[in-house]
This record gives sequence, C-alpha cells and structure tokens, in this order.
Amino acid sequence: MTGETHRHASEEPCEAGLELYALALREGRLRASEARSVPCLAAHGLLRPALDDLDWLEPVAPAVALHRLLRSSADRVADERRRSERLAESFERLMRLGGRYDVSPADPLITVHSQKERISHILDEAMADATEILAIQPHNSYAPSKVGFAEAALRRDQDLLDRGGRIRALYQHTLRHAPPIRARYEQLRGDVQARTLDEVTDRLILLDRTVAFIPANTDRSLALEVRQPALVAYLTTTFDRLWRLATPMYPQAVHQPTLNGITPRQRAIAALLTEGHTDADIADRLGMNVRTARVHIAKLAANLGSESRAQLGYLIGRSGILDQER
Repeated sequence: MTGETHRHASEEPCEAGLELYALALREGRLRASEARSVPCLAAHGLLRPALDDLDWLEPVAPAVALHRLLRSSADRVADERRRSERLAESFERLMRLGGRYDVSPADPLITVHSQKERISHILDEAMADATEILAIQPHNSYAPSKVGFAEAALRRDQDLLDRGGRIRALYQHTLRHAPPIRARYEQLRGDVQARTLDEVTDRLILLDRTVAFIPANTDRSLALEVRQPALVAYLTTTFDRLWRLATPMYPQAVHQPTLNGITPRQRAIAALLTEGHTDADIADRLGMNVRTARVHIAKLAANLGSESRAQLGYLIGRSGILDQER
C-alpha cells in the first residue's frame, strides 16, 4: 500500500477497501497504519479498534456490516422521498403564484382516461415494465359484467410476476371465500399476497409507488392516472397502513377469533350500528347484501339479549365488545 488516500464516492466501500477488509477477515486483524489510506473502511464500520492493542484493527462480521450498509441505503431512499414531497409541496404554492407562466407539460401529473377498454389498455402500457403492484379491490370488482376485465388483469399480473415482481392486494372480508378470488390466486404464480379488512376504500392500483390509478366516477367508466409525487406518496402510505391492519388471506389464511360468542363480522356491524347507519348502508360498506346484513344483526341481537333496535345499541355500548381487539 502507498501513502496516497483513495478518493471515491462515499456510498459504498471502494475495491481497495474491500481487499483490505478481506485480508483482515482472513488474518483476524489489521494494523491501523495499513488502513489509514483507505478511510472508507472506518467510514462504513468495516473495522474497529482492537481492545487489547489500539495499533490494530479487527474486522466487523460481514453480516453486521452489510446490515448497516443496507439500512443506511434505505435511510437515503427515504430521505430522497421526503425531499421529493417537500419540493412538490413548495412548488405547488409557487405554481399558483406563477400561473400565467405555466405551459402544459408533455407528461401531465394527473390525466383523465375514459371508457373501460381504453383504461384497460392504459393499464397494460403502465404495467409493461412495473415490478410492484399495490391494489385495493372493493367488493364490486368481480361482478359478472367485469369477467373480461378480470381475465385481462390476471394476464397483466402474471406477466409482472414472471419478471420477478410482487403483488400485494387488499379485499373486504366478504371476499375471503369468493370463488373468483380463490380461482385467481390458484392461477397466479409468484410473489403475491392478499389480505382482507371489514371495509376498504374504493379501487386503487399503485405501480412501483410512482403512479396510481383511481376511479373518477361511480361506474368506473372514468379513471384518473396520478403521477403527482405527493399524492402518490399519500396513497402509498394509506395502503401500507391498511395492509398492516389487515388479516392475511393468501397464501396463508388467518382466521379472526370469536370472542364471547361475538364474531368479527358481528363486531364490525355493531360498530356501524352505534354510528346510526341503516341496514342498507351497513351492507354496502361491508360488501354484503341487505338480507345477509340483517341475519348478522339478528344473531348479534340474540347474543346480547336485545329485543329492539334501540335496546341493541345500548347493549352494544354496555357489552364492551367494541373495545376488544380483533
């Protein structure tokens, strides 16, 4: 080694540093003087002073060193994402002030697409190079009229999985045993997981955490393609938080326990009843028909010993079932 100090990017160790680190691993230690010309060894925590002799350095275990470097890399990515969000927020205000200077961007940050066939084609193009899908699928995503679109979505998803991508999907609890959902996951091969919640938002598709597709009207004949960084980051954070609260459905299903004779579905209905929702509202929010909702309400009333709707609300509050963890 010469006395010259190696200069290189600080993000990772240089070749000279890795060679010295490998030597230290083989020998068990390294003279401190040999490492002075390669400062990245100390900067990245690959070597540490020997306790019995400070003139010598000992190597840190490679697994520990790698974990530190990866964590540092993840922190930089997170910092850059926060920086992007701050820039977007700052320039939103500036763009309003400088509106008369605006020109239409070649790639708009929010685009409206119409007609379901056109929307499906746009999704095909957007997913051509994607490596991650985060999706929220409400209960009406697999109505009979949507079968053709479901088949097209299945082909798109499998193409992504074949490229080594991954899929994370959220559904309502009412779809845990739905034949179309079961058939879908029996066909897909790759890194795909699904979870369920009592209630989910309207449909959402996030690609690589950089572009989002959301409905623009109730029948989904219009869709918004969102590339505005702050909005996409907000939607991504929302998905991540819902994902952590959700119950695994695939590949390993987890069943919520019944507590004191009250099922998880009945607790969800009880919460909506105390908020004053009608049977129709409850059915729509939980993805079931009104008849099924009323059956659950009747069972809940029987379990709590209620003889009227007004008494049921009182008994729900007194029972403490809404305070129990799911």
